[in-house]
Amino acid sequence: MTGKIRTLVVDDEPVARARVLSLLRDESDIEIVGECSTAPQAVSVIEATSPDLVFLDVQMPQMDGFELARTLGNDMPAVVFVTAYDEYALAAFEIHALDYLLKPFSAERFKSALTHARQHIAKRQQTASSARQVLPRTPDAPPQDAPAETIRRDRLVIKSSGRIYFVRIHDIDWCEASGNYVRLHIGQQTHLVRGTMSHLESQLDPAQFVRIHRSAIVNVERIQELRSSFNGEYLITLTDKTRLTLSRGYREGLQTRLGKAL
Repeated sequence: MTGKIRTLVVDDEPVARARVLSLLRDESDIEIVGECSTAPQAVSVIEATSPDLVFLDVQMPQMDGFELARTLGNDMPAVVFVTAYDEYALAAFEIHALDYLLKPFSAERFKSALTHARQHIAKRQQTASSARQVLPRTPDAPPQDAPAETIRRDRLVIKSSGRIYFVRIHDIDWCEASGNYVRLHIGQQTHLVRGTMSHLESQLDPAQFVRIHRSAIVNVERIQELRSSFNGEYLITLTDKTRLTLSRGYREGLQTRLGKAL
């Protein structure tokens, strides 16, 4: 990432605003460009300073955080919502918020959200740099007349133990059935999502994820090795050394994805 992350804090509660500002001042790569107590004020500051990141409260007088985001549209910077109410998490997801901090939050949870923001902003800067060097490029967004089934979510919203997690789908290593839930494996972390494997599979990009067993879906980018077993089955080793079974009934799907017969 080049330069500092220009950051704005928007919250109508002075104490809450001061808490976020205090945590931001401990970060050497953050440049605070302002603080606002209302959304209309934030609109003016964003237009004047073009911040990279906004820590934004949801419930505010005159205009709430979602109205602010809709008002600015494509000019809205990356957003981390900060609120005492978890019922707005889905709406935050719909406008592509990076994270959702529930008050009161710990310094550790705040740092986690900030790390996510850093990664997103660095990737966005890299993409913008590449776009300037290589033209024309394929638009990120699908055309408006694209079939609905080609437009897929890029993140999942998971509520667990009083916290809201935004999980980027391409970060998922593999998924396994667990009773009435599906367990997502993401590096050293796991998350439980209520629902069926079939429902989750319908939300995943078939170019990246493939069903290998009735109880397992794997990110093909994580496959390190395939080794024949018995009765037409294969043992799959992932990059983190996890071992899974490719059953005969799902072998054709993986063959098609890999473009090679097994």
